[in-house]
Amino acid sequence: MRAVTVDALIMTLWRVVAAVALVMTRLRVVAAAFAGTRLRVVAAAFAGTRLRVVAAVALATTLFSPAVLSQTGQPAAPPSQASPVPAAASPAAASSSFDRLIVSGNGSSLTGTNGGGGGSLAWLHNFSPDTLVGVGAEHQVLSVSHWTFGSLNAAATLGSGDQRYTIYGAAHEGAGDDNDKPFKYRIEALGFTGTYFHRFSATLEDQQVNVETTHGNMPKVALAYLWNPHFQTTLAYQYSFGGNLGTHLTSGRVDVYGWMNVLGGFALGQASPSVLGHPTTLPPHDLREGYLGVSKTFPRLRSELALIADYQHLSGGPATVEGVPSFVPPSTRWTGTLTYTLHLNGR
Repeated sequence: MRAVTVDALIMTLWRVVAAVALVMTRLRVVAAAFAGTRLRVVAAAFAGTRLRVVAAVALATTLFSPAVLSQTGQPAAPPSQASPVPAAASPAAASSSFDRLIVSGNGSSLTGTNGGGGGSLAWLHNFSPDTLVGVGAEHQVLSVSHWTFGSLNAAATLGSGDQRYTIYGAAHEGAGDDNDKPFKYRIEALGFTGTYFHRFSATLEDQQVNVETTHGNMPKVALAYLWNPHFQTTLAYQYSFGGNLGTHLTSGRVDVYGWMNVLGGFALGQASPSVLGHPTTLPPHDLREGYLGVSKTFPRLRSELALIADYQHLSGGPATVEGVPSFVPPSTRWTGTLTYTLHLNGR
């Protein structure tokens, strides 16, 4: 029997390209062998490190990176989703409305299973440098489980000079099938970011999660600092309550901006695995995650390309599944995501 965490699903949801703008959310499912045959466990690292990504994980900051929005009113060069985690500052934004088309694909491996993959398509529109909205759709498959959801995201920034304030929100609604058992997929988030002196930003965010047998409230606090135009660091903490998420995650990220943008981060803590194919959510298990990505802008082609690799490890341990004492072995998941962003107009 193999395990994976349900928090890793949502963590995957908000991360995006570090020089592009990629927002989205993603929920990841993982499997495990069941006593006698095989036990399947869902797991997703919540948005503490990868906030989510409806298109897949792109890199750098979130599609509606409050950090960037607080400075320019538009997504930064970010996923994941994500989570993910807002940035502290960004280059100047365009002065008129413009659109982006974001296409993403991913593949993953999971201990004891044949892995899976998926893809997404999203459209992002800036009404002005300070207001934007995005819509998208995503489909994912992992072992015997598959799910599809649509996403709606929006963000607005107020203020000027050394104080900028951004409020952003996202809704991801859909459904899936777990070994012929249907389930609903619902994740909503609302956040607020304040950016000061073009360098320091603080973010408060709350997520409501309801996916199959997993449900609860997931608040998060994040602090980011832009040390110079090419280097930024972010620290975040996420803690769940009011449900069975069992998530306590500390995460960090480093963004390096240049002719090619580089992103790296980690998440450490606990998350509660959900058993796929069985209406059961196990007690919290230790979760470790690390990710590394790069993104490159091609001005002449009006496009950006991002590639990110993500590693997740969920510890094993004793558990009771449908009244049967069992042992859930450690599980490891690798995911690779490629994201392409095309600027349709405006810039």
